[in-house]
Amino acid sequence: MQFDKSQILDLLRQQGDSGKAEEADRELPDRVDTDEHASILERLGLSPAELISKLAGGGGGGGLGGLLGG
Repeated sequence: MQFDKSQILDLLRQQGDSGKAEEADRELPDRVDTDEHASILERLGLSPAELISKLAGGGGGGGLGGLLGG
C-alpha cells in the first residue's frame, strides 16, 4: 500500500517522535510503498501493518478522518 510521506511524518510527530520524523523526511521518497520501504519504516519504529491500520482508517482513532477533522 502507498502513502504520502507527509502522512507518515504527521503520524511520527503526533507520537512525539520529531527526531524520527526528520529522519523519515530525509530517507523516504514522496510516495512510500509499505512493501518496498518496509526496512526503512521498521527502522523508524513503524511496521507496515501499523501504518495501514493507522493511516488507511483501520481504527484506533487514527486514519485520515482524524487528520482531516472528520
